[in-house]
Amino acid sequence: MNKIFRFAILVSLAAVLPSCASWLAGSKKNVDLKGRKEVYVDIPTGSDFTKVMQVLTAENVLIKPELFEKVALQKDYDTNIKPGRYKITDGMTNKDLVNLLKSGRQSPVKVSFHYVRTLPQLCGRISRRIEADSLSLLEYLSDNATMEKKYGMNSLTVATLFIPNTYEFYWNTNAEQFTDKMYREYQKFWNDERKAKAQSLGLTQVEVSILASIVQAEQSKYQKEWPTIAGVYVNRLQDGMLLQSDPTVVFATGEFTLKRVLNRHLEIESPYNTYKHPGLPPGPIMIPEPEAIDAVLDYEKHNYYYMCAKDDLSGYHNFASTLTEHNYNSARYRKALNRNGIY
Repeated sequence: MNKIFRFAILVSLAAVLPSCASWLAGSKKNVDLKGRKEVYVDIPTGSDFTKVMQVLTAENVLIKPELFEKVALQKDYDTNIKPGRYKITDGMTNKDLVNLLKSGRQSPVKVSFHYVRTLPQLCGRISRRIEADSLSLLEYLSDNATMEKKYGMNSLTVATLFIPNTYEFYWNTNAEQFTDKMYREYQKFWNDERKAKAQSLGLTQVEVSILASIVQAEQSKYQKEWPTIAGVYVNRLQDGMLLQSDPTVVFATGEFTLKRVLNRHLEIESPYNTYKHPGLPPGPIMIPEPEAIDAVLDYEKHNYYYMCAKDDLSGYHNFASTLTEHNYNSARYRKALNRNGIY
C-alpha cells in the first residue's frame, strides 16, 4: 500500500468517524425511568438550554446527561426550545428525546373544577394544572376594564363565566388564554334554548347563574330538590319579596364553615345579604354546576314562597306557601338544632 493510498484512507476515516460518533450518540438509549412507563416534564416559557437540563436532571430521567447535551447542541435544540409539557417514555434515545422537545408536540393536560366557592379558590385549583400561577390568574380576572371589554363582565360576575366540567389545555397556558377558552366554552353552553329560557324568566345569563349559585349553596346534598328551591326563589323575585337566603348571609360573613345563621349574622351590612337588600346579590356565591343552572331555567312551578331545613336534620327541606306554615317549620328546626347543640 503506497503512501498516497494510505493517506487517502486516513482522510476518509477522519471525515467519517465524527459522523459515526454523532450517529451512535444520537441512537443510543439514554432514558431510564427506573420502572416508570412514562414521565411528564414541564418546560417553562422563556426557558434556555440550561433550564431544560435542570428540568431533565431534576426528573432524573437521563442515564448520561452529557451525552444528551452533546446531541441536543448538534441538533440546534438550544436555539429551538419550545415550552410545554412533554411525555418521556422509557428507553428513548437521545435523538428521540431531542426531536420530541424540539417539535413542540405537547401532551395536553386535563383541567377539572367542581364545587368551587370563590374566585381565589378557582385560581388556586387551575394553577396546579397549567403554567399560569394563581396570582396572575386572579389579577387578570380582577381587571374590571379587561373583563368588561373582552367578556362583558366585571370582577364580581366573571365567576359565572366558568362552567364546571373537565377541559383540555396545553400546560403552557397563561391567564388570558385560559379565560379566552373558558369564554368559548361559556358561549357553547349558553345555546339558543338556554338563552330563550332565561329571557322568559326575565333574567340575564349572569343573573341565572347567580340564582343557580344560591340554589346550589342552599342544597348541597340532594340535587333533586334544586328545581323546587329554584321555584321558591323565582316566586319571591317575581313578587318583589326579599330572597332572605341564608347561604348569601354565610357568603357575606366569609365564615364558610358556619353551621347556624343567627340574628346577628342577618344584620351584617353587605350587598350579598339578601335579608337586607332586594333582588339578587352582585355576583355568585359559588360557581354553580351546569345542573344547577338548568334547574333554574327549568324551575318547578308551584306556590311555595318559603323553605326551611327539615327538623330531622336529613338535609331535605320543608316548603310552605304561607308565613304561618313557614314559622311552624322554622320553630321545629330551631328546636332540633338546640337539641343537637348546634349554635
